[in-house]
Amino acid sequence: MTYRSLLTLLDNDARCPVRTQLAIQLAHAFEAHLVGLAPTGRIQWPTSVHGAAMLDEFAGIAWAALHGQAQQATERFDEACRDAHLASKETVVVEEDEAVALVRHAHCSDLVLLGQPDPDQADYLLRRDMVEGVVLQSARPTLIVPYAGRFGDVGQRVMVAWDDSREAARAVTDALPLLRRAAQVQVVAWQERGLQGEVPLAERLGALRQWLAWHGVVAETAVETSSVAVAEAMLSRAADLGADLLVMGAYGHMRWTERMLGGATRRLLDAMTVPVLMSH
Repeated sequence: MTYRSLLTLLDNDARCPVRTQLAIQLAHAFEAHLVGLAPTGRIQWPTSVHGAAMLDEFAGIAWAALHGQAQQATERFDEACRDAHLASKETVVVEEDEAVALVRHAHCSDLVLLGQPDPDQADYLLRRDMVEGVVLQSARPTLIVPYAGRFGDVGQRVMVAWDDSREAARAVTDALPLLRRAAQVQVVAWQERGLQGEVPLAERLGALRQWLAWHGVVAETAVETSSVAVAEAMLSRAADLGADLLVMGAYGHMRWTERMLGGATRRLLDAMTVPVLMSH
């Protein structure tokens, strides 16, 4: 298993160039094809429009603006790929919402790259909903890049957050191409103080370490306890280890007809300081 096709979102966010550079770096590392996807989004209709003629005029102007923004994003992407001498890439402009387009195009990709929403931006809540929707609905893993900082050779020092769940197992499997390239892999599990599961976590970590070894990954494992929330404990441990990538399962639940991220997963998404590969 390796990554042969990568998918990255192209938009007009100030952090898009950072995400693009990371996508190009990974495409070089895996000799993968890189797809830059530029969804136009949908027209935000005004609250009051007088007459059909005025509505048609607004729609035409709005669509032209959305297509213009998407085209600008693809031009910047093309220029970055040319400067990096990337052998295989393409751009796709689609008239769809971002989440819908990303989930659909992810079906024929191996890894999706998105940016962490910036809480200081006016559209923060909309961006967070989009990222959550992709993480929970995508058939492929999602690599989320923090809204602050620069990231060089991501995946040299990897921390895997493990709880012996289906989601965690899926995330580790999806991350195997990166884990094989890593110089250091640390698998860490957290256990509440005074609680002991039916099967000790240390025993399960031993089985995971053996499975990883069969796939060419040498990993160290540890079980830790913490008095703080799991998300905060993960980020603190990642900082202690000098990790440049965190791998974890993404947890969700249904609330009425809306699919939502679980509380710990959302808190980590909000507070992440290193790129995070999530799988659901």
